[in-house]
Amino acid sequence: MALKITWLGHASFKIKGKYTIYIDPWKISETDKADIILITHSHYDHFSPTDISKIQTPKTTILTPPNGLKKLKGDIKKVKPGQSISIKENEIKIETVPAYNLNKPFHPKKNNWIGYIIEIEGDRIYHSGDTDLIPEMKKIKADLALLPIGGTYTMTAKEAAKAAKIINPQLVIPMHYGDIVGTESDAKLLKKKSKIKVRILKKGETLEWKKTFS
Repeated sequence: MALKITWLGHASFKIKGKYTIYIDPWKISETDKADIILITHSHYDHFSPTDISKIQTPKTTILTPPNGLKKLKGDIKKVKPGQSISIKENEIKIETVPAYNLNKPFHPKKNNWIGYIIEIEGDRIYHSGDTDLIPEMKKIKADLALLPIGGTYTMTAKEAAKAAKIINPQLVIPMHYGDIVGTESDAKLLKKKSKIKVRILKKGETLEWKKTFS
């Protein structure tokens, strides 16, 4: 079964298969309700209670670092780097991995903010969160990687190309540009510099993803 991967702008994605998963919903106009919502950290452009409320139901499971928990209600699971969680009757496995800055103050390692690896029917999708090119990426195994390219708060496009080479997925989709920081030129630079296949999505565009993507 193909998964539908939709870039909702900035670092926001929707992954739709048997279940509907949102990552860092912000400035969204979606009507599909969420089975799972994944929050990488508490900055306003990633943790938006207003946008979460648009897609949350009483059955929605939300994974989030501790910051901002008081602003949420429902089935909330507090997470930190290094955890493995199975949900929806063990059909979806989620790993939490570190996401932090090396030479910037915006995302300190001590905050324990995260990226996610989502495994669905053997497909592994990595959403890095807001991060630089960090040593922990050497341990990440993913078929599809969603990587930030905007610079300032995260990796640049050139650094993302290096991260892609280390992770070695089948495909990379750039994110964290087009709003606040970064432009489509950064996405094109990633595509030029990367030895891994890159697909640049327009905001709201959907990619039908299979592990044997070509």
